[in-house]
Amino acid sequence: MDDIVALLINHGPLVVFALTLLSRAGAPFPAGPVLVVAGALGALGQLSLPITAVLSLLANVLGDALWFVGGRRYGYRVLRMLCRVSLSPDTCVRQSEGMFERWAGWSLVAAKFVPGVSVVAAPMAGALKMSWRRFVAWDLAGAAAWTAVYLVLGYALRTQVREVLAAMADMGTKAAVALGVLLLLALALRLVRRLRSGSGPAIERITPQQLHTLISGGMSPVIFDVRAPVAREASGMVPGAIAIGLDEIATRARQLPSDAHVVVYCNCPNDVSAVKAAGLLVKLGNHVQVLRGGHDAWLALEGDKDLAAA
Repeated sequence: MDDIVALLINHGPLVVFALTLLSRAGAPFPAGPVLVVAGALGALGQLSLPITAVLSLLANVLGDALWFVGGRRYGYRVLRMLCRVSLSPDTCVRQSEGMFERWAGWSLVAAKFVPGVSVVAAPMAGALKMSWRRFVAWDLAGAAAWTAVYLVLGYALRTQVREVLAAMADMGTKAAVALGVLLLLALALRLVRRLRSGSGPAIERITPQQLHTLISGGMSPVIFDVRAPVAREASGMVPGAIAIGLDEIATRARQLPSDAHVVVYCNCPNDVSAVKAAGLLVKLGNHVQVLRGGHDAWLALEGDKDLAAA
């Protein structure tokens, strides 16, 4: 811990820039706590707070801009990649969609303070076609709020921060081991919950090509789109699909004919939302299939058909 403090004293603003940039890029680095320590050292006159704040803003916007570009170019494929490493991949995507649906640009500000969503917010904005001007303005506002909160906290608690750092330095290896054990226990608990939530009836899959054949042949099944409204507005829907929330599935299923063929799709890692909806429908006796790859796979098929026609 003394080494970290010495590093901050000697190269504080650059350390904050590097760790913040890596954190915004998705690396598990403690940028927030380091910024608190930087605020405390700045209050004690051991580093420049203005330079630190400017470099923190720059690192935030640069890191988020990379993911924003990825979201605009590759859509939900980037989000699925990011959320796949999460132990709650479906929640990762849907929570981000929900934030954008409720708060629009403000979600980029709020996401800075929400673990698990902060890295996903920028590519989500790109996938939902937010303009560059709006993205930079909102992201800069979020970066300013995030930087100010942690620097001011460190400035206000400068005495306590030094005492905590000294105590952690005295504990040394024991503190690191204890923290590691707690982290492993938390990860194990979440993994068990994820495995339990994934158990259930086996769900059939259907490819976009197969679904297209059914639709073009006049044998279109009942198609449910369980994505968030903002996602539908940004990229459209499969022809004939019905927009429906997960909480509406059971009610709608009881209204279907007993011989109905249902296809469900989303745009989340491993089609998690669609699988959840299909599981409910299967329990109610419906013949259900999940569209493999979700709406992005359907759009890819449509794009291939357009190229072939050209």
